[in-house]
Formats: sequence, C-alpha cells, structure tokens
Amino acid sequence: MHEMSICESIINVIEQQAVAQSFSKVKRVRLEIGPLAGVELEALRFSFDVVCKGGLAEGAALEVIELPIDAWCMMCAEKTVVKQRFDPCPTCGSYQVQITGGDELRIKEMEVD
Repeated sequence: MHEMSICESIINVIEQQAVAQSFSKVKRVRLEIGPLAGVELEALRFSFDVVCKGGLAEGAALEVIELPIDAWCMMCAEKTVVKQRFDPCPTCGSYQVQITGGDELRIKEMEVD
C-alpha cells in the first residue's frame, strides 16, 4: 500500500514546517489530488490516521480536493477537461488530446496552532 508512504512523506513535510514556522499542533490538512495520481482515497485516509498517531497531527482532519483531468485539444486548440486518459475531446471528438493536469498530489494548506 503506497498510500502509507505518501502519508509518511506528508508527515515529514508537516514536521519540517512545524520547525520552520514554529507551530505545535495541526488541526487540518488539505490535499489536492488528481485522478491520475494513482491514489486510493480511502486507503489514504486510513493511512493518514495511522501515521498521525502520537504526533503533532494526531486527530487532524484530512480534506481532499479532487482535481479534474485537464487537457489541451490539438484540433480545437482549446483547453478542456476529460473524464479519463485517452478520452476524446468533448468539444470536437478528436483523440489528439494532450493531458496537462490531473496527476497532482500536493499539500494545499494546513490549519495549525
């Protein structure tokens, strides 16, 4: 389950920021995750609770902002959103679509004390 290692990395970032920003408790963590990031959200939520035990993020709420799959259609020369990789352009039907977003996994913000 790679979601556990993702959560461990998130906790490492939180701990580094706690030292740099002088906070002692994390109340909420907001993540932005695209559907192409390859993350199982329920496994991530479970892993986050496990990894946070005994640390400064214990009891912190995990909020996930699900991002769309952004794309650029070469035929329309327009930005668009698709439902999955290899979908045609919803405007013109062309399959000449380049994925430009949707694989993100980042900490958007933290609410701290």
